[in-house]
Amino acid sequence: MATPFNVPHLGDGVDSGEVTAVLVNEGDTIAVDDPVVELETGKATVEVPSEVAGKIVGINVKAGDTVTPGQTLLSVESDDNAGTPEKEGEKEAPEKQDDQGDQQQDADAETAAAGSAPEGEEKPATPQAPAPSPATASPSPAPESGSRVPVAAAPSVRKFARELGIPLSNVAGSGPSGRISVEDVKAHAKQQLSGAGAATAGAGGGVSAPPLPDFTQWGEVERQKLNNVRKATAQHMAMSWSLIPHVTQQEKADITDMESLRKRYAKQAEKAGGKLTLTAMLLKVVAAALKVYPQFNASADLAQGERVVKKYIHIGVAVDTEKGLMVPVVRDVDRKSIIQLAVELNGIAEKARSGKIAADDIQGGTFTLSNLGGIGGSYFTPIINYPEVAILGVGRGAYEPVFINEQFEPRLLLPLSLSYDHRMIDGADGARFIRWIADAIKEPLLMAM
Repeated sequence: MATPFNVPHLGDGVDSGEVTAVLVNEGDTIAVDDPVVELETGKATVEVPSEVAGKIVGINVKAGDTVTPGQTLLSVESDDNAGTPEKEGEKEAPEKQDDQGDQQQDADAETAAAGSAPEGEEKPATPQAPAPSPATASPSPAPESGSRVPVAAAPSVRKFARELGIPLSNVAGSGPSGRISVEDVKAHAKQQLSGAGAATAGAGGGVSAPPLPDFTQWGEVERQKLNNVRKATAQHMAMSWSLIPHVTQQEKADITDMESLRKRYAKQAEKAGGKLTLTAMLLKVVAAALKVYPQFNASADLAQGERVVKKYIHIGVAVDTEKGLMVPVVRDVDRKSIIQLAVELNGIAEKARSGKIAADDIQGGTFTLSNLGGIGGSYFTPIINYPEVAILGVGRGAYEPVFINEQFEPRLLLPLSLSYDHRMIDGADGARFIRWIADAIKEPLLMAM
């Protein structure tokens, strides 16, 4: 009897992927952990390893297909699967155990609603079958606010809902027995945004885009299909801009001495296998600033009336690639030397440009740095990378006359643009934060003090 191998959980907030390559053929014999397909999931390309072993008797997808978690990729036949009906019945036991686990998760969710949820990292979600289409689904009504009725949802769905600040008790589940999926949470969030937008329609909030005109009436056009990276970027940026009230603070930093240091120690970084860039040095400055101003290293949980301050510093760095913008994350920046950061940044940026970035490499950031200086320009308004609360944009440095000791001197000045979530951060703190960064760039000793 053949065992189906389904698309596993692809990461929090990732609900689909495009098959870029099928790595096996029908008739092949595979072992557990052998890669079977290559998927592009928004901003990451990953090889999906098999969770079953045996002979492949059917392949259900091909390159170019879009798949979702729970969808069958292929069927595998093995000696273990050729058992009697009694053995097949025994395989149902883990599912029952999973149900019990879900009930425990429900109990934890109720505890969290009372403000006493135990801390700890949730386990990866068990792959679920795709939710029925809206035309055939019969969503169970959401419990009334304050209801103690347990809700069924995988840990990954609960985590996704918490990041959006949406209580699961308010979400209607479209799965079996009212089970809630990521799509249900997204639909609820869209409904909330539409409702909020209706109240502010006069200010342009929540207004749907009107249909496009027929551009061919004025001349020739070309339609280009958006790749998955561009689609994911468009969706995430729209959500970030819609949910977060942005304020952008701007400042100039004197990097004359820092540039001299960079040139002096460039060969040392090359010997270590990296390239000492301004971005690598700025990572260390920003990490020190986040220690002084931890409210910038946080997320807003308005549903619980809390600010989530992270005790770790993982900084995302925007990388320009052929497919579009990617933001790989450099972890524990505060614990690494500038040379170590230079080596790691060089490696992770190359992975992003080659399209081999992993899903884990673009998750877990607490702050983002976007340096456009290599291209040009000065100030701009970077969009905050939700669920973070701030992002630092960097333009191209230029020499300007600065009045020092009663005379003008040429100094290399760097334009900085700090966007922050005005719900969590006041303008005064925004000004202090960017000023601290500018002072630390000019006087690096400040980081040690």
